[in-house]
Amino acid sequence: MALTKIQKQKILEGLKEKFEQKKSMVFLDFTGLRMKGLAGLRKKMKEQGCEFKVAKKTLISLMLGGKKSDIDFKRLKGELALGFGYKDEISPFKILHEFSKENENLKILGGLIGNDFLEKEKAITLAQLPGREELLAKLVGTIASPMSGFLNVLQGNLRGLVFVLSAIKK
Repeated sequence: MALTKIQKQKILEGLKEKFEQKKSMVFLDFTGLRMKGLAGLRKKMKEQGCEFKVAKKTLISLMLGGKKSDIDFKRLKGELALGFGYKDEISPFKILHEFSKENENLKILGGLIGNDFLEKEKAITLAQLPGREELLAKLVGTIASPMSGFLNVLQGNLRGLVFVLSAIKK
């Protein structure tokens, strides 16, 4: 059933509101994906502070307004969906990339971070980066490693003394 002009206007207003609130957005082709898979994806994205939205290409191009020159909608084939990230810029890319590994019918077509358009390859590369927590853990480990090395060097002299004294005692 075709949408009326009023329904399309409401959808467009909702998309514009989401677009203003987002930190990042992912363009997806979900042709052939079953409703059960979509429901699971929506739930997973909601848990991470993201949102999955299906819309027509014309409404998406109207939502983007002046950004049409950056994004060629003729190249974006298939049924188009959007993944919005509200808390973190990278989380929608990561969630959707992981889901696309399990479901070959979901394909990442590109994305937006702020107002910068990312091609498909850059979006997938961004999705493969380690998460914020993992990067923080690596940073703490890098900062702590010289201190632990220095502590081992200092304890080495004491260990050596203890071994020498225990050898003399025998």
